[in-house]
Amino acid sequence: MHNKLLHFFADRYQTIKSQHPEDGRRRLHLRVLQEFWEDVLHGREPSALHESAMPLDDEFDQDDDPLDSLLEGRELGILLRVDYSNEDAWQSFCATLQRAEQELANGLEKPDPTDNNQPASTTAGQEEDSDSDTESSNDVPSPIIKIVNPTPSETSLFHNISNLTALRLLNDVDIRPAPNPPQGQSRIKPPNRLIDQGTWQEIYRGMTIWIYDAQSNADHCVRLVSQEGDVYGTATADSWRVQGSHICDLQFNMSFLGMTINFGGLDRWDYGERRRNLEEVNSMT
Repeated sequence: MHNKLLHFFADRYQTIKSQHPEDGRRRLHLRVLQEFWEDVLHGREPSALHESAMPLDDEFDQDDDPLDSLLEGRELGILLRVDYSNEDAWQSFCATLQRAEQELANGLEKPDPTDNNQPASTTAGQEEDSDSDTESSNDVPSPIIKIVNPTPSETSLFHNISNLTALRLLNDVDIRPAPNPPQGQSRIKPPNRLIDQGTWQEIYRGMTIWIYDAQSNADHCVRLVSQEGDVYGTATADSWRVQGSHICDLQFNMSFLGMTINFGGLDRWDYGERRRNLEEVNSMT
């Protein structure tokens, strides 16, 4: 968590928690964040803390959250179903994803040291990983994507949710300095915290979120949700559509090879989804 937000959490978290004892951790964080943004709008700065009084990053992560169980496991991304109108299309999509998972796992398998046709990949004294049935030599979890098909009691929570709502439900909120606008370009007006508000930007950390929506039934693609903006003018929670067969390779490349989605500096994100996020930003999840 950015130090500026840590200062604010140290000052406000316990008070807000006592006022809303029924809330889970992520909702409490959003309440604190809402007050932070109100202070930014009014030009108020949180009280500075002496370095010895600075809280640790995990001090505010100890409380339970009702959705923590969905995030258990070593997977790096989560495929979230938010449309339930076509079971056959959903099952077909999951089968495509699972084939892609298997292809990725096969490509990352350790060579058999007894196979003379394979180059040696271990050194003397090197032990096999005790979890070799679930991880590759690169410590890649298998599966790499967790499939979440909400239960009947959960469908109303997730039905047709926006990218921003998905981030707020399943990721942890943070802030960062907003990217600088290009030379000669003014900062956006009106300001929006998903892009630039008081030179700050709301961002999220956690598992990559891939959203299966109503359109997925026809185009066999999902929304890949960004956790922070790219170039100036793009926004946290932007998304673009990715074919199901490409999800695993993209997740691997983003998690292990440092790949980023930036369209070469162009703004090619889904503007309809961005507009929806910008309109919802001041609403509590």
